[in-house]
Amino acid sequence: MATELWNHTLLSNFILKGLFSHSPYDFFFFSLVLLASATALVGNILLLLLIQADRRLHTPMYFFLSQLSIMDLTVMCAVVPKMAVNFLSGRKSISLGGCGAQIFLVVTGGGAECFLLAVMAYDRYVAVCLPLRYAVLMNWKVCFRLAMASWAGGLADGVIDVGMVFSFPYCHSLEVDHFFCEVPALLRLSCADTSLFEDLIYACCVVMLLVPLGVMVASYARVLTAVINIPSTEGKQKALTTCSSHLAVVGLYYGGAILSYMQRASARTPSGDRATSIFYTILTPVLNPLIYSLRNREVTRALKKMVSRQGV
Repeated sequence: MATELWNHTLLSNFILKGLFSHSPYDFFFFSLVLLASATALVGNILLLLLIQADRRLHTPMYFFLSQLSIMDLTVMCAVVPKMAVNFLSGRKSISLGGCGAQIFLVVTGGGAECFLLAVMAYDRYVAVCLPLRYAVLMNWKVCFRLAMASWAGGLADGVIDVGMVFSFPYCHSLEVDHFFCEVPALLRLSCADTSLFEDLIYACCVVMLLVPLGVMVASYARVLTAVINIPSTEGKQKALTTCSSHLAVVGLYYGGAILSYMQRASARTPSGDRATSIFYTILTPVLNPLIYSLRNREVTRALKKMVSRQGV
């Protein structure tokens, strides 16, 4: 019976309920989402161009920031275009291949970002607490390996999630109560016992969320201790500005991710899942470049330099 149900699923598409209906208010909110997504796209691409064009930004911190922008764009571009097409066309279907691609890209980009944020915290710890050893401890080979390790962690999680989700039979409605194919939303549709896999997801979240979060807390505790002892007011301000930007990003991203993936299935609701998913799929990609550019003099100087070169 399970084989028949699985074979039936292979011939079917999933139906995404979406984030909006077609009321006048929903058209307004949909326009806001599109505007936010366009802002995120332009902001992250502009940040990548600035980092590439300005030699003063060729440092480990901005290298990691460029990777963060790529991860944000990966997650957002996996979700928003399909959501927009379905809303505008009135069709709500998504193929199994498209659904698998969404899971893979969102989990890979999101998982990699978890590890990268911990790497960025370690980078700030070395820069503030061990400045004389910074060039040795954070040389380009080390930075590249840390970035690739972050991507590898996310990639492994993405492959496992896709493989496991599509190993279950789906014998009930194929209507996903979400605006994209998120793992918890799909598991609700399976007629098999998914409790073991849900426990595995919870364990993975402990590794991918709480362990990096612990690294960040430890790093910034040391950073704050060191900043208090800096005699120069300007030095304190520069260190606090850089670190506060990173902490703001961490708060936004981890808040949504923890609420989405570290709650038991019995405690989650479809509306709650949609609300928390908005944080890390749309809001975080919008706010990351704004937080880092508006609070960072080096980025604003690079932007002014680029604008002056264009004769604007």
